[in-house]
Amino acid sequence: MNNKPILKLQNIFKSIGKKQILTDINLQVEHGEIMGLLGPNGSGKTTLIRLIVGLMKTDKGRIVINGHDLHKEFTNAITNIGAIVENPEFYEHLSGLLNLQQYSAMNPDISENRLHEVIGIVNLGEAIYDRVESYSLGMRQRLGIAQAILHRPKLLILDEPTNGLDPLGMREFREYISALRKSENVSIIIASHLLREIEDLCDRVAIIKSGEIRDVRSLSQNDQRTIRVFRMEVEEISETAQILAGMGIEAKPSASGLDILVDKHQIPKLVRHLANEGISIYSISPKNQSLEEAFFEATEENEDV
Repeated sequence: MNNKPILKLQNIFKSIGKKQILTDINLQVEHGEIMGLLGPNGSGKTTLIRLIVGLMKTDKGRIVINGHDLHKEFTNAITNIGAIVENPEFYEHLSGLLNLQQYSAMNPDISENRLHEVIGIVNLGEAIYDRVESYSLGMRQRLGIAQAILHRPKLLILDEPTNGLDPLGMREFREYISALRKSENVSIIIASHLLREIEDLCDRVAIIKSGEIRDVRSLSQNDQRTIRVFRMEVEEISETAQILAGMGIEAKPSASGLDILVDKHQIPKLVRHLANEGISIYSISPKNQSLEEAFFEATEENEDV
């Protein structure tokens, strides 16, 4: 098992003209992981992707792809990446198959067997022989993914991949992305402003706003973290908060009591201590904050320019 991340971003800064686009970005993506990059339009998602795929250069910072520094070992690094940045472009008058053959001709390591294997993975069927000009948006997206994975990349990057898709197209996209991770053993980054898309597909999400990463959180249902937020139902809110502060525990008022950030193994001791201080505790349970709540909490303080 490879313990090194497939992608590591360290202290990334990028400005265009006088405008600071990205500020001190730090993030890593693990092997086999689907990472969401969630942010409103204009938050810096596409600029970050352009830096990762080598279409732009950072002002400062380091990008490491599968152990290779992008700036020092560009070819070794970039061969690990497949990407669709914005809309995939094709020769409209050619069939899907001829488009893929044109692309594969540039890489001698792509065999005819691999080409047909990829067509099967994205489930284009007989449509692969039709001209691309007749393709729906969903079919174009699948052809774009086929093109992006032909050379067996370790990391697939998709920028706003479901833009313009109808509900059926979005469901099909989710299905073949999930299947793709398993069949190709590929890590995937999905940049989107759609909460549902990220929630349905990703293992973790990085929330980006105004060029800064505001939060990174797990979306796994089996999150095993011991330090997390718990909601405590009490009547003596201010008194309880003071006692918790004395114990070094962060507490914020909520509708029914307090939200506390604590290691779950501390809870029995905490409850005994509060009971000895005369605090009536009616309930304590993990706070399952939705992605929507996390997103608005991370981004509400400033408006995009």
